[in-house]
Amino acid sequence: MSNKAAVYQQQIDKNQLVERHAPLVKRIAHHLMARLPASVLVDDLIQAGMIGLLEAAKNFDGSKGASFETFAGIRIRGAMLDEIRKGDWTPRSVHKNSRAITEAISRVEKETGRDARDVDVAEKLEVSLKDYHQMLNEVNAGKLIGIEDLGVSEDVLSSEENKGSNTPYEEMVQGSFQKALARAITTLPEREAIVLSLYYDEELNLREIGEVLEVSESRVSQIHSQAMLKLKSKMQSWRVAD
Repeated sequence: MSNKAAVYQQQIDKNQLVERHAPLVKRIAHHLMARLPASVLVDDLIQAGMIGLLEAAKNFDGSKGASFETFAGIRIRGAMLDEIRKGDWTPRSVHKNSRAITEAISRVEKETGRDARDVDVAEKLEVSLKDYHQMLNEVNAGKLIGIEDLGVSEDVLSSEENKGSNTPYEEMVQGSFQKALARAITTLPEREAIVLSLYYDEELNLREIGEVLEVSESRVSQIHSQAMLKLKSKMQSWRVAD
């Protein structure tokens, strides 16, 4: 096969990858929409995700070991997150409350030596339990909460070119982070750990999780926000400079 023919075949292969995985873009977009306000348009996410898919098809190297779907999923989600971050519509008060809750959780757990309960955090913040739950709802609705929101750079979680250029040190850091995160999750109350598992592993939305746990969607939102903020507190040592 001539060089020209080889290049042509490679382009065909890339086009086929994009066409075959276009439904993955829509699936990720709709999954993200389940935790975003109506002001974010799913079409915008899909458009950004398609760009991420095209880049994935261009840069994918099958010899690195990972599947294309895994590699593409990272690029697609990253492109969508970048699109969301272009305009930060979250009120400053929500960012402030998120930091305050994280700090309060950390202080409560250091002082008591046990997991921080709703009432403990509310008392530390000097607000009513009702107001604290409202703060949690606003934090959950005000931003996309994911592993990257623990304050760990995405370079720790995944690197360019499907992690193919990782040094042994980078691989060690990544593995250590994942082990530390897994340990932190096991220290959460059972219900909070279940919510995270259903949300991130099973990809259920808040309404579906509420049906599983037989609680309201609003309560699931509160549990999810508190669980993520607890993890953020527990993973402080991994945080990068803001």
